[in-house]
Amino acid sequence: MSSPHLIACHECDALQRRVPLDLGRRARCVRCGAVLYRRPKGTLDDTFAWTLAAAVLLIVANAFPVVSLEVQGQGTDATLFGAARALHGQGMTAVAALVLATLVIAPALELGALLYLIAPLRSGRVVAGFGVLFRLVHALRSWQMFEVFMLGIFVSVVKLSHLASVVPGLGLWAFFGLMFASVAAAASYNEQGIWDHVESIRRGSSLDTAAAGATR
Repeated sequence: MSSPHLIACHECDALQRRVPLDLGRRARCVRCGAVLYRRPKGTLDDTFAWTLAAAVLLIVANAFPVVSLEVQGQGTDATLFGAARALHGQGMTAVAALVLATLVIAPALELGALLYLIAPLRSGRVVAGFGVLFRLVHALRSWQMFEVFMLGIFVSVVKLSHLASVVPGLGLWAFFGLMFASVAAAASYNEQGIWDHVESIRRGSSLDTAAAGATR
């Protein structure tokens, strides 16, 4: 039977007792030194706010041009979906799918699921299927490639600047903001703290149900 006061190391499987942490501190495995859990300085409200900001910026980044190009008086706007469509048209369908998966689909699913989970928690409710969605959020986190995308954009802009007039679009600035908001959300994100909050809500609900049954 599992205990909320015990935790298994994800690296060496050593079972050890959980201890309360001060803000900003981490607990490490006594056997291998791997990080077991941490207590970020942010709160659940901080995580919700940064996640909501990231979701809005993701919409803006995909709805507006990333860069505008002008060559010999002819201008064109480059969007993320337009780039994926161009890659598909050149026979690089796998690359186009990877771009959409890492820059649109995975971030949208992660942010949407996280908002769906956290918003009710702030009012003391746990949504159905919480465990499945929480694990989905954890799995999708490794699929974000914003840093790689921004590096590629920077290199492309430098190379194209000798051939055309390149103007950063609103989508590019939104991607910069999205990177910052994602980092801030991750810094305030306390996975173990969220699970503890869920367990306290469920225990409170069970006690209320038992009390209601006893008064009948």
